[in-house]
Amino acid sequence: MPSTNPLRDMLMLVPKPLRNRYVWVLVLFVVWMLFFDRRNFIDQWRLSRTIKQLERDKQYYREQIDETKRAQKELEENPEKVARERYYMHKSDEDVFIIRKEGETQQ
Repeated sequence: MPSTNPLRDMLMLVPKPLRNRYVWVLVLFVVWMLFFDRRNFIDQWRLSRTIKQLERDKQYYREQIDETKRAQKELEENPEKVARERYYMHKSDEDVFIIRKEGETQQ
């Protein structure tokens, strides 16, 4: 026997879990936290990507600092060697030959 209330008939067509108000509150809470809250998921994801990029940059710059310190130490310990090898400086009566191993690059 159909009921006389058309809204009740329509409500019966909705699955039972969706008729529960606690489910609706939970869904609204999750949507709010994911998209509308000040610390929402999208902002947290962007911040996480930024942090990862900054950590990669930090590692790169640390490596560059270490390389520069090594080059500075080499320059302080033996400036003549550095001048001869890097800038090909030599006395007028001598020749400078630099022998490099395979895969070694000029600095």
